[in-house]
Amino acid sequence: MSAKQPLVPSPGAKVNLEDYDPRYCGNYDKKSAREAEAALEERLPELQERLYAEGKQALLVILQAMDAGGKDGTIRRVFDTVNPQGVRVTSFKVPSPDELARDFLWRIHREVPPKGYIGIFNRSHYEDVLVVRVNGLVPEHVWRKRYDMINEFERLLAENGTRILKFFLHISKDEQKKRLQERIDDPSKNWKFSMGDLPVRERWNDYMAAYEDAITLCNTPYAPWHIVPANRKWYRNLVVTQVIVDALDAMNPQYPPATLGLHQVVIPD
Repeated sequence: MSAKQPLVPSPGAKVNLEDYDPRYCGNYDKKSAREAEAALEERLPELQERLYAEGKQALLVILQAMDAGGKDGTIRRVFDTVNPQGVRVTSFKVPSPDELARDFLWRIHREVPPKGYIGIFNRSHYEDVLVVRVNGLVPEHVWRKRYDMINEFERLLAENGTRILKFFLHISKDEQKKRLQERIDDPSKNWKFSMGDLPVRERWNDYMAAYEDAITLCNTPYAPWHIVPANRKWYRNLVVTQVIVDALDAMNPQYPPATLGLHQVVIPD
C-alpha cells in the first residue's frame, strides 16, 4: 500500500469503514510480521507478570468483529505466551432472562477485570448498539441513548485504574465468505458454522453502518477504538500484540517492594 492507513480514528471524526482497507499490511509480509510479533511475545509475559504482581491497574481488551472476523484466533495467538492465571476471557452470548431483567451494562460490569488482571471481552456491551440496533430488538430512542451510557461507563473504568483497548477486526465481505466456506468444507471446523451466520451476512451493510456509528460516537482518548485490517491474520495478530505491549509499557507496572528484612531471612534446613 502506498499510503499509511490510520489505526485509531481521530476522536470526534465520522468513521467511514470504506476508507479502511481490510487487506492493508503496511510494509510487512508474512515473514517479517511474524518475526516482529515473536519479539513482542517475549516482552508481553514480562509486562503481564509485573501487572499481576503490582495489583494496582487492569487492562481490558475488547474484540468486536463480524462472524468469522477472527476474535477467537486473535485471543489464541496474541495471548499464547502469557500466564493464564492473570488473564480472564469472557465471551458474551445472547443475554439470559436474568440479564435481560437488568440494565444492559449489568452483565458487563460483573466481568470487568480486577486490578492486576488482563480481561478480554469476546464481543461486549457494543452488541447493544450493534445486534440490538440492526435487529430492532428495542426502539431507536432506547439504543441511541446507549452511546453516552457506554462512554460514561468506560470513563468510570478508566478513572478507576482500568486501561481500555477496543479492537474492531475489519474483514471484507469476500474474506468472510471464504472463511465461512472453509468451516463448511473442513470437518474439523464444521462445529464453528452456524446457519444463523447467513441472515447476519445478508445484513452486512446494516452492520457496517452500526459499526461506523459505534466507533464514531464511542472513540474517546480514555477508550480508543482501533480499526485493525484483519484479512491477513498474521498482520492482525501483529497489530493487536503491538498495541497491547505499547499500552502495558505506558502503564509501566512495577514489582512491589520486597518485605522489610527479606534479604536477612534464612531458610531453615
